[in-house]
Amino acid sequence: MEEKILELLAQICEDDAVKEDTQMELFESGMLDSLGFAEFLVELEDQCGIVISPSEVERKDIDTPAKILTLAMERAEK
Repeated sequence: MEEKILELLAQICEDDAVKEDTQMELFESGMLDSLGFAEFLVELEDQCGIVISPSEVERKDIDTPAKILTLAMERAEK
């Protein structure tokens, strides 16, 4: 499941670097923006059945692939 989530993120960011450096700052680096994150959430729900509402998270909670992965895995367990 973790690989699939990182693969989805890499597709949205259009860069496999997010799979290799999970501590990279996604928003500061320009790899991800609010629209891209919303698109990621739609794909995450469609492909993995994990539902996260954009209003439930703050940017500081999702600014690295590692944080996004942790959040998604926590939601998957519910």
